[in-house]
Formats: sequence, structure tokens, C-alpha cells
Amino acid sequence: MAEFVRHSGLVVPLDRINVDTDLIIPKQFLKSIQRTGFGVHLFDSLRYLDEGVLGQDCSQRELNSTFPLNEPRYRDASILLSGANFGCGSSREHAAWALLEYGFRCVIAPSFSDIFYNNCVNNGLLPVVLAEAEVAVLMQRAAATPLRLCVDLAARCVSVGEEGATPEHWDFEIDDFRRDCLLRGVDDIALSLEQEEAIRAFEARRLREAPWLYATPASSAAASVPQRS
Repeated sequence: MAEFVRHSGLVVPLDRINVDTDLIIPKQFLKSIQRTGFGVHLFDSLRYLDEGVLGQDCSQRELNSTFPLNEPRYRDASILLSGANFGCGSSREHAAWALLEYGFRCVIAPSFSDIFYNNCVNNGLLPVVLAEAEVAVLMQRAAATPLRLCVDLAARCVSVGEEGATPEHWDFEIDDFRRDCLLRGVDDIALSLEQEEAIRAFEARRLREAPWLYATPASSAAASVPQRS
């Protein structure tokens, strides 16, 4: 996955609480596990005036002009700002895939569902928790005029503008393990592969010490067949 160190981008406000994963990516799009093709269906029931199906040409669908993602001023947004309990509902990883493929690198909210939070981190999407009062201020500003923020994971802060470290900034917390994974761009599989040499050495030693653990049904049956003299 892509590393996340610092990202500057335009903010789009989604001023609602309890945004569940079925709203982020509706159930009819869960038939695929390819991790691609979901960006055009992000918030499908809110972005479009008809019901979408997987694989259709969304360029011909009628847009809901009142939905923030469809407003021209938010067209290039890469930071999503939303209300409390974002990502609640089912544990579908497709929600994180859809947000990333659409172009978001960061979601800022007062709170997240635990499973959704972990899915974001495991896919290189940074979930940032700020206080409700702080989110409310940013929500008002993003709705009134284009707002660009710099999200600095290394410094654990969100600031106004492109460069970061401005007088106007908000600190956020993230545990060291998740922060390190995002900074280096490694998921659970990549972390395991970093220990590949040690894993191979362990398996070789176990094979020598307990070969019966590695016996297959076929090899066990062959070994039990009496040999003719």
C-alpha cells in the first residue's frame, strides 16, 4: 500500500453523523473483491438519483446536484470531513477501497467504527480523530469557502494551508504501531514478509524436528503400503 507521511488537499464536508458502510458503498457492489471499480460508486445512493449496479457506466447517470461530492468546488477534494461514528455498520473492507479509489487519502471525524478504522489503516487511508467542536469549526469553514488542510502524520497534526506547522493547527492521536505502518506503507502481509527469512528458518527446523506434522494424507497412505520383497 502507499505510504502516508504528509498530505495537503482540499476538504469536502459531509455534515452527517453515523455514516455507515452501506452508505459508503452499498451492498450490491460487494460481489467483487478486486479492490477496484468501487470509486465511481462511493456514496452511490447519495450521489446519483437512480440505483446503481456493479460495472455500469456511471457517466450516463443523473447526479444529485445537492450532494457535496457533486459540487464543482469540491471536485478535487482528497480529504473528507464528516460527523461522529463514521464507518459504522458492517465490516466490509470495500468501504475503504471505495474512498481510496475515489481519491481520498484522509478522513477526519470525531469518532470512527473500530473495524472501519483498522480497515482504513490497513489500506493506506488515514483516519483522523478530532474533537467534535474542532470538526464543527472546520465543517463551517469548508462549507463557506474552499478549505485546504495539511495532514502531517509524522507530526500528528492537522493545519490550515499547504505547508503545515502553521499557527492554526489541531493535534490528533494515533498509536505508534499504526502510525509506523502508515508512514512506511506496510500492511499486515508486508509486516509478515519482513520476517520471511526467520519464518523459513523456523519451518525448516520444525520439519527436521517433527516431520510427521508435514505428512500429507497421500504420503501417509503410501508409507503404510507393504513393500514387496
